[in-house]
Amino acid sequence: MTKTIYFAMVWITSVLVLTDVVTPVSANEVASSDKVAEFERSLQSFFENHCNDCHADGEREGGLALDELSTDLLDPAVFAKWVTIHDRVQSGEMPPPDGNPPEPDQRQSFLETLSVPLERIHRSRRSTVLRRLNRQEYQNTMNDLFGTQLELSGLLPEDARSHEFDNVGEALGLSMVHLERYMDAASKVLDAAIATSNERPSVDQISAWYKDTREAEKHVGSAWKLLDDDYMVRFEGGGYPSGMLRNTNVERPGRYRIRITGYAYQSDQPVTFSVGGTSFAAGSEKPIYGYFRLPLGEPTTIELEAWIERRYMIAIEPHGITHPNRYKQASIDEHAGPGLAIGEVFLEGPLLEQFPSRGHQLIFSGIDRQEVMPRNPRDRLKRWYVPKFSIEADEPNSLARKSLRRVADAVMRKPMKEEALSPYVDLFSQRMQDGESIEQSLRTAITALLCSPGFLYFQESPGRLDDHAIANRLSYFLHRTCPDETLDALAREGKLTADGELRIQTERLMNSPRFERFLVDFANSWLDLREIDFTAPDQKLFPEYDPFLRHSMPLETLAFLREVIESNLPARSLVAPEFAMLNERLAEHYGLENADVRGTQIRKVTLPNDSIRGGLLAQASILKVTANGTNTSPVTRGAWVMERIAGVTPPPPPPGIPGVEPDIRGATTLRELLDKHRNADNCRACHQKIDPPGFAMESFNPIGGYRERYRSLGEGERIDLRINNRRVAYKLGPPVDPSGQLAGGEAFSGFTEFQKLLAEQDRMLARTFVTKLLTFACGREMGFSDRSEIERIVESTSDQQYPLQELLHAVIASDIFHTK
Repeated sequence: MTKTIYFAMVWITSVLVLTDVVTPVSANEVASSDKVAEFERSLQSFFENHCNDCHADGEREGGLALDELSTDLLDPAVFAKWVTIHDRVQSGEMPPPDGNPPEPDQRQSFLETLSVPLERIHRSRRSTVLRRLNRQEYQNTMNDLFGTQLELSGLLPEDARSHEFDNVGEALGLSMVHLERYMDAASKVLDAAIATSNERPSVDQISAWYKDTREAEKHVGSAWKLLDDDYMVRFEGGGYPSGMLRNTNVERPGRYRIRITGYAYQSDQPVTFSVGGTSFAAGSEKPIYGYFRLPLGEPTTIELEAWIERRYMIAIEPHGITHPNRYKQASIDEHAGPGLAIGEVFLEGPLLEQFPSRGHQLIFSGIDRQEVMPRNPRDRLKRWYVPKFSIEADEPNSLARKSLRRVADAVMRKPMKEEALSPYVDLFSQRMQDGESIEQSLRTAITALLCSPGFLYFQESPGRLDDHAIANRLSYFLHRTCPDETLDALAREGKLTADGELRIQTERLMNSPRFERFLVDFANSWLDLREIDFTAPDQKLFPEYDPFLRHSMPLETLAFLREVIESNLPARSLVAPEFAMLNERLAEHYGLENADVRGTQIRKVTLPNDSIRGGLLAQASILKVTANGTNTSPVTRGAWVMERIAGVTPPPPPPGIPGVEPDIRGATTLRELLDKHRNADNCRACHQKIDPPGFAMESFNPIGGYRERYRSLGEGERIDLRINNRRVAYKLGPPVDPSGQLAGGEAFSGFTEFQKLLAEQDRMLARTFVTKLLTFACGREMGFSDRSEIERIVESTSDQQYPLQELLHAVIASDIFHTK
C-alpha cells in the first residue's frame, strides 16, 4: 500500500470524528443579521463633521480615505481598518485636538454604533477555526501517552506563528508533508514503546577516568596534569584539547544518572564547570546538561540526570579559570594557578520509569503476546538476536476492538463513539486479510488513529465547551499535554467545572513538575526566548559573552516568571520588582558582586535601592533577543515593548520608507539618525510611540550588560582592559542617551525613570498579561469581541493591584476560556 493511498484511507476513516467538532457559522447569516451596510449611514454625520476634511474628497492622510473604505466587514482587511478607526477615536487620537473634536456624547454614540457589528462579526468568526496540536504539544502528548522520551518536534515542519504564538489555530495548516511525518513519528513511538523482550532491559554502568583515555597519552604534561591520586587537572576550559571523555560513549539513548567526582585544585575558591554532551558526528549539537561547582579540599561528588543520545560522550569544561601559558611549551607542572581536578565519571542508564512502557500496556493489556522461540535456543544469547512475538486469538476483531478502544479513549482525549471506532477495526481486519499479523495489523490501525483529525485537532464545538474540552484546554495550557487521569475522570463525571473544582485542579497542575513546560513554551512565545540563539554576539565587541552566561540567561527569565506567578505578585512586578533571579555568573554580568551571590543555581536576590536591574526589560535574555550580535536598535526594542508589554501591535512602516541602519564605525549613534528619520510626516506618529522605550533600553548592550558609552571596532577611545587574560579589541564610542518622552508627555532621563513610569501603568500591564495568557490558552488571537471580558477580568483584581496568579485563575474561569 503506497503512503498516499494509506493517508487517504486514514482521513476517510477519520472523517466521522470531526462531524461533531465544529459547525461553521454562515458568513451570509452574520452579514444579514448585522445589516452591515446600514452602519455606514448611521456614522456618516460623524465623519462629515469631524473626519472628512483629512480623510475624504481626495484627502487621505495616513493612507485613509473614508469615502473609499469598504463596509464589507467579512473581509478581514476591511474589518481591521474599521477596528483601527474605532480605536483611534476611542483613544482621542482622532479626530486630533487641533481639528474639530466631537463632544463626549457624540464620541460615545459613534463608538457604540460601530462596536455592535464589529463585536458580532468577530464573535462569529472566532468559533469556526479548528486548532491543530503544534509540534511541541504533539511531542509531549505522544511521549506522555506511550511512555517514551523521543525528540519528535524536529520531524515535523515548523509551525507558523500568529504574531508571537505558534499554537494559534488560524496559522496552523496541514499538508501532505505533515501527514507523512506524523506517520513516521507514530512508527517511531510504537517502536520505542512496544517491548522487544519479556525481561526488563538491563541498566548499563559506565565508569570512566580521563587518565585512561587516548587523549591522556597526548596531553598529560603539556595541557593536562595527572596527580598522584589519578585525578586529571585542567586549568582552562574550551579550545583544544577539549573536555571530551571518550570512555563515556553511550550505545543506548535514554535518561542517565551521571556522577562526577572531583575538587578545586590549587584554588582558594570553588571551581565552576559545565557538564555537557559531545559527539563525533558532523554538525551534531553539543548540549549543556548543567553547570556545577566543586569545592576545594576533599573530593566531592555531584549528581545529575540527563537525556543522552546514542554515541554521545560526556564533556566537562572548567569555567572562570585561565592558563596564560597554555599554548607555550612550558611544563604544566610549573603552573600554580587554580584548576579543576576530575576523578571518576560514572554513568548509569538508560533509566526506565516502568516496564513494559505505558504505551505497551495500553495496546497489549489482557492480550497473550508470546515470544516465538528460535530453532536454536542458543540464538537468544547472541548479541544480534532480535525476538519475535506472536499473538493467538480465536476472535482477532474482538481483541482488536478492545485494544483500539483503550488507545482511542486515550489519544482522542474523550470517549469515542462506537460508530467512530468501527472504521479502525475495519482497517485492522483488512490488514489481516492482506496477510499481516495481529500485532502488525494493530500497529496499522493505531497509526491511523494517531494520524486522524480527532487526535491531531482539538475537538471543540462552537459555544459553551463541555468538561472534556475544558480539561483539554486546561491541561494543554498549563502542562502542554493531554489531560492526566485525574482531569479525565473529573471530565467523565461532569465535575470539573462544578463547586470550585477548576481552581483546585489549576493549583494542582501549577504545583506539578510539568508546569515548567508552560513556563518554557509561554516565555518562548510571549517573550521571544526561542530566538535567543538567532544571532551570535561579536566576540571582539563582547568578549565577556561565554557559554555559562548564555546558559544562565533564559533560566533567569523562567525563574522570574515562576516567582511572580507563584508568589502572586502585582502586575507592576513584571517591570519593576525589588528582586532579581540570579546566579553567580549573572550577578557578575550585572555588576552585582556586592550581592554576594555564589553558586550556579538561580535564586531570588534582593536588589539595592539604586539598582537598574529587576523586571523583564532589564534581563539579559530579553535584551539579547531584541538586539543583533553587534548593535542595538531603539526601534526594534521599542516595537518589542509595545507588542509584548503594552499589548499594541505596531503598524508596519509605510511603503518606500527605508529602514534606519546604524553606523558600524561607531561615529554616529542610531539615535542621531533616528532624529532625522522621525521628522518625516509619515514616520513621526508611530515613532513617537515606538522609540521612547527603545531609547530607555539603550542603557543595555546586545548581551544585556549596562553601558554608558557604545562600543566600537572603528573610531573611539582605546581602553586598557583584559577579559580572560586577553586585552579587549573594542573601543569606547559616543555616549549613550537613554532619555526620552512617552507619547502621553511624561519625560524620563534614563532607564530607571522609564521603568517607574511603566510600572505606574499597572492596569495596562495586567491587560497585556491577561491577553497573552488567553491567546496561549485558547489557541486564537484575542479580538474585538473579547475586549469587554478581558476588561472584566482585569477589573476583578484591580483592588489587589492585579496579582498575577489571581489573573491566571480569572483567565481560566472566564467566558473566553470556556467558550469556542
